[in-house]
Amino acid sequence: MKPLLEVQDLRVAYPNREGAFSDVVRGVSFTLGRERLGIVGESGSGKSQTGRAILGLTAPGGRVTAQRLNFDGIDLLACPPAQRRSLRGGRIAMILQDPKYSLDPVMRIGAQIAETLQTHAPVPRREAQERVFEALAAVGIEDPARVAQLYPHEVSGGMGQRAMIAMMLIAGPELLIADEPTSALDVTVQLQVLGILDQLVAERGMGLIFVSHDLRLVSSFCDRVLVMYAGRVVEEIAARDLQHAQHPYTRGLLNCLPRLGAAQHPLPTLDRQPEWLQP
Repeated sequence: MKPLLEVQDLRVAYPNREGAFSDVVRGVSFTLGRERLGIVGESGSGKSQTGRAILGLTAPGGRVTAQRLNFDGIDLLACPPAQRRSLRGGRIAMILQDPKYSLDPVMRIGAQIAETLQTHAPVPRREAQERVFEALAAVGIEDPARVAQLYPHEVSGGMGQRAMIAMMLIAGPELLIADEPTSALDVTVQLQVLGILDQLVAERGMGLIFVSHDLRLVSSFCDRVLVMYAGRVVEEIAARDLQHAQHPYTRGLLNCLPRLGAAQHPLPTLDRQPEWLQP
């Protein structure tokens, strides 16, 4: 089966103080089918920058290059800007990490979700309202009609995160990039959201890129895992085999996980090696 997404030698660079460009994503390559792909690594390892580059949300001044960056046969770097915009939010969506910076503070939550739906699938106003309520209910919001009338500052961080997840899912994307989508949620709602994402992959044949710091969550939820360090992929492994990873960086991350009933003195640290930075 043809991959849904093909990424080969993806590089993202930003200008430094001297005016030269420095890579923050260095030669990332992978393919994605109708599956759940986890990307893990420390903060600053390039996980979110990889997702933003795929969606076309690299910050101004950034430079994105790749030998191949194709979505369903569409060259994302060569396609016209209008086509890229039509894909964004429709066929490709991204759940960002912090709703405080992603939701419009002067629009009601329901209006923001409806706007996303009607941009990509024009429907009558009444039907759009009903689908907004359904989307909010699907992510565990008990009174969707009330929450739809609220502004982002009137809800908790967890509820704002759920509203943003509903907004990204309402148009039925084929590829979803989820950047720490459950970080602000309690365990019960986290399981609900993961169940929704799992159902979308299984029933709609959606591809999912799941960015997370939580190695245990990724190993139990995803099919494959990419481990990133300093902007590049140092290991790719089946999620079920993550505990048996071979790269010393991955082993170091696993060793830092807390274990109930096992005292760790002194606390483990990563023994970083210069060769990990080599391409």
